[in-house]
Amino acid sequence: MKVTEEALQLAIEQVRVGNRLFDVSGAVERHVTSNGFSVVREMVGHGIGTKLHEEPQVPNYVDRQQENPRLKEGMVMAIEPMVNMGKADMKILPDKWTAVAVDGLPSAHFEHVVAVTANGPWVLTKP
Repeated sequence: MKVTEEALQLAIEQVRVGNRLFDVSGAVERHVTSNGFSVVREMVGHGIGTKLHEEPQVPNYVDRQQENPRLKEGMVMAIEPMVNMGKADMKILPDKWTAVAVDGLPSAHFEHVVAVTANGPWVLTKP
């Protein structure tokens, strides 16, 4: 849980005008993997606008086949590190809601909604 929460904070620090999506994604991936854990790839964060789930997708890893847009003032995104203690693979249980690691090892997920502002990241979901 500690590594996942730290990864979220490192990603939030990258939410700055002019940075790229991969700055956010890469911060998560580097921290998680350098601590010996795996990043879930089947689920990602997302942009938020007039709808809850919008582009761009905000993966917790860098995928050079995806677009890497620059962050612009006013963008809002859900950053959602999902980390497994073992392998990265996950599955959804028959209740169609519960997500678990395929290997049965512990997982952690933290999330914040963050706006890109001229003054840096603005975390909209902090109490």
